[in-house]
Amino acid sequence: MTVVRGLAVEVPTRDGTADAYLVHPDDGAAYPGVLLWMDAFGIRPALKRMADRLAAAGYAVLLPNAFYRKGPAPVLELPAHIGAGERAALIPRIIPMVQGLTPESAMRDADSYLTWLAARPETAGASVGVTGYCMGAALALRTAGAYPDRVAAAAGFHGSHLASEAPDSPHLSAERITAELYFGHGDQDPSMPPEQVERLAAALTAAGVRHRAEVYTGALHGYTQVDTDSYDERAAERHWEALLDLFGRTLRAFP
Repeated sequence: MTVVRGLAVEVPTRDGTADAYLVHPDDGAAYPGVLLWMDAFGIRPALKRMADRLAAAGYAVLLPNAFYRKGPAPVLELPAHIGAGERAALIPRIIPMVQGLTPESAMRDADSYLTWLAARPETAGASVGVTGYCMGAALALRTAGAYPDRVAAAAGFHGSHLASEAPDSPHLSAERITAELYFGHGDQDPSMPPEQVERLAAALTAAGVRHRAEVYTGALHGYTQVDTDSYDERAAERHWEALLDLFGRTLRAFP
């Protein structure tokens, strides 16, 4: 089993300094970089373990605190397990932070994260992969559109409102994307209804974007997050297979 090394880091941005978690194989070699956009619950042990697992597959993974403007992670005190009751109490506090992270500010941050990651000695190659969960799936899609010269592959899992009718919907960046994309939608996820799944696929197809989107039967919003009631082991393992397949085919072309 690959031994990984994780450390707390700080990433300068145009709006301040973002605290983040960097993890990579602990062997002194350089690996393809991956930007991992968090879900709305933020950086916590369960999400760090996901970054660790990805790093063990041969990647240098940066997991930034997307809410750094509100304070260092954890921005909110979280229970060890997030059930229905805990979720109901947390969501009203989380929504203003999600809404406060505008597409413009998030993409300014993405530029800083990608630049910082590319300059690290643990990272090899000019192009990176991006993956995201929940709100992070939308940020991954936006990042691929905002920085097509730097993103070789992007994935999103149980993403919310990826193809809404809003004038700044994430799917509207499709024409600028050159990366290969993958999306794993839960069929029990009300934040990504069938009409949006279809609208996203249609936009990517029309733009000629290489992509694959799958609907995971029985999967709830948040199915990858082991510290929540939404966790679905079968769907989560399917997500790992898809993510590692995507990065294994695309990022290894940029040694």
